Amino acid sequence: MEVRSKESYIRTSARKLRRVINEIRGKKVPDALNILKFMPYFAAKVVEKNLINAVANASEKWGVVSDNLMVSEVTADEGPTYKRARPRAQGRMYKIMKRTSHLTVQVKVVEEKK
Repeated sequence: MEVRSKESYIRTSARKLRRVINEIRGKKVPDALNILKFMPYFAAKVVEKNLINAVANASEKWGVVSDNLMVSEVTADEGPTYKRARPRAQGRMYKIMKRTSHLTVQVKVVEEKK
């Protein structure tokens, strides 16, 4: 049983998101939330919010407690790039690329071994 949560058009680059999601991939949900809580990045708060949504989806669908869930798959893909211009000397323009990204968090139920 797997549940996913998606967020699109996040105003940060996918590279900065990947720095955060690589730390929580494959971990149990309480451990992942604890790691994200103490990370100093903006992307950590975005991923934490999305992970909480995935856990809420799992508890709504199957009534599963977050202690029995594990982060099975996390991806950060590039979204559209907003192109802006900055005026420079002698009539020139420099490009400003405002990157966006799409985040997908997938959690699954872990069966405890007895």
